[in-house]
Amino acid sequence: MVAGSSSLLRRREMAAATSGAGRCRLSKMGSGRRPPPARVRVAVRLRPFVDGTSGTSESPCVRGIDSCSLEVANWRNYQETLKYQFDAFYGEKSSQQDIYAGSVQPILRHLLEGQNASVLAYGPTGAGKTHTMLGSPELPGVIPRALVDLLQMTREEGAEGRPWALSVTMSYLEIYQEKVLDLLDPASGDLVIREDCRGNILIPGLTQKPITSFADFEQHFLPASRNRTVGATRLNQRSSRSHAVLLVKVDQRERLAPFRQREGKLYLIDLAGSEDNRRTGNQGLRLKESGAINTSLFVLGKVVDALNQGLPRVPYRDSKLTRLLQDSLGGSAHSILIANIAPERRFYLDTVSALNFAARSKEVINRPFTNESLQLHVLAPVKPSQKELLGPSEVKQAQGSEEEEIRSPEPTVAPVSASQKLSPLQKLSSLDPAMLERLLSLDRLLGSHGTQGTPLLNTPKRERMVLIKTVEEKDLEIERLKMKQKELEAKVLAQEASDAKEKENCSHTMLRPLPRRTVTTAKPLKKAVVMPLQLIQEQAASPSAEIHILKKKGQKRKLESLDASEPQEKAEDCWELQISPELLARGRQKILDLLNEGSARDLRSLQRIGQKKAQLIVGWRELHGPFTQANILGLAAGQRCGPS
Repeated sequence: MVAGSSSLLRRREMAAATSGAGRCRLSKMGSGRRPPPARVRVAVRLRPFVDGTSGTSESPCVRGIDSCSLEVANWRNYQETLKYQFDAFYGEKSSQQDIYAGSVQPILRHLLEGQNASVLAYGPTGAGKTHTMLGSPELPGVIPRALVDLLQMTREEGAEGRPWALSVTMSYLEIYQEKVLDLLDPASGDLVIREDCRGNILIPGLTQKPITSFADFEQHFLPASRNRTVGATRLNQRSSRSHAVLLVKVDQRERLAPFRQREGKLYLIDLAGSEDNRRTGNQGLRLKESGAINTSLFVLGKVVDALNQGLPRVPYRDSKLTRLLQDSLGGSAHSILIANIAPERRFYLDTVSALNFAARSKEVINRPFTNESLQLHVLAPVKPSQKELLGPSEVKQAQGSEEEEIRSPEPTVAPVSASQKLSPLQKLSSLDPAMLERLLSLDRLLGSHGTQGTPLLNTPKRERMVLIKTVEEKDLEIERLKMKQKELEAKVLAQEASDAKEKENCSHTMLRPLPRRTVTTAKPLKKAVVMPLQLIQEQAASPSAEIHILKKKGQKRKLESLDASEPQEKAEDCWELQISPELLARGRQKILDLLNEGSARDLRSLQRIGQKKAQLIVGWRELHGPFTQANILGLAAGQRCGPS
């Protein structure tokens, strides 16, 4: 695995050329030109023996050769060694400052160019990844040192008089059992990872906190760090059970034309270490956590292998970790991989596995580019006219005044001075006096030299015009609100007056009764009784029979009115039932004959008499003798009849 001197020289020249690209070169790079490649840089850190394990009986299995190479004893034959060569190697005596200054600090300036950068700490559990990234108050790691330098750089680049205005925000998250959790807002739940139209990875709903100093960073970062999931194993009392990602975003806005915008992202990633459950003794929840960690790291190795082999499909989506690292591995970021290894022989297999992964990651090629855009709304600023600053009603008034001026011409008025043009600004008591004085001096300078003599002052003039337009719009809005308030008050007063008049009218009208308001009740429905057709035909056949089934009867109903002294009556027609006694006696006799002499089939001809009731009547007749009485209405209603 030892690369030749020629390949090492070529890689160093490529890294120097990539890191030496200035802002002017990046800004002049055309959109159609492909970004230059940038290989993933790999640094290996060997931690010293931990307390309680060092001794003369155990010798380390890793030995450093120089600042870029190391060798590991062959587990099959300890007389042989496996040699590795990387971009940097830091031995047991290397300090936190050495690692930061040698590998991490050079990539921070890419953020000011609108490019992305990422730092990953990789290695087995207990190898010192969290110590490398966070450190301690006495020995701060990569994260605090990088934030201190980055905030200092942004303050210097965004100072007054510089072409760019910079702002810094931070986000902190963890990937725990394939769930993306916001450490700044733990109650937000599992978040999703998206990709925008330009291929940038983003997380909607992730909390962003603005920071201007390192104290602001500590205020947000320290409580969020306590929300990270950690647990105790046999190898580490505070083992990280999740992958932690600190995202620092640097936004830049150009103060002068053409008002460009840049965005650079810094990913500081502390990966959880791969674990051998036979040595860690994980059970229950710890076993489930280690399974999720090992699965995500296995997918990470598959992604690196796919990038090295040039496969058409790279399995970024197989894990949340690789999906989030899509920009860092084979993407558009300047990536630094810090592989942490342990010197003890019991970590031999983990050390060789970590070194093999680091050697494969060294061949991954990224293509960083500048994330730059333009503010389209200020590309072509137009001087606002007086009509644009007025509302619809004010425009009509202005048009009417212009017509009057045309009809009655008056001598021309002398041009107003620069201070009079800024009268809306002078009326503002809340405006900063220094800003007002600066605008007045710029306007006087423009008036004295002219716009052609001072082309660099066009931008402040545009900003001033936009400010004037905003101020006038606010004044007009205030005037409109005042007019609307007056109209509403007038409406309220008019409504109160009308209500008072209505109350007076009601008080007078309540004393007099209403003229002849009659209240009538609804007419009852007309009822009719339908007799069987057979009976009607029999009655019609007998000449002496008089059929009176329904009879119309007149009825009078009193109408209620408010005036009790004038009762009103109205005749109303209604119907009532009148049955002839002869017809009723004849029907009873016929039914009685049918009950005493008829068969079961004849009995079923009666209304609501079925097979069972007919058999019951026949059986009753056989036991108790013939029937002596019959109730017609009872049979019609389905009631039983019996002997007297």
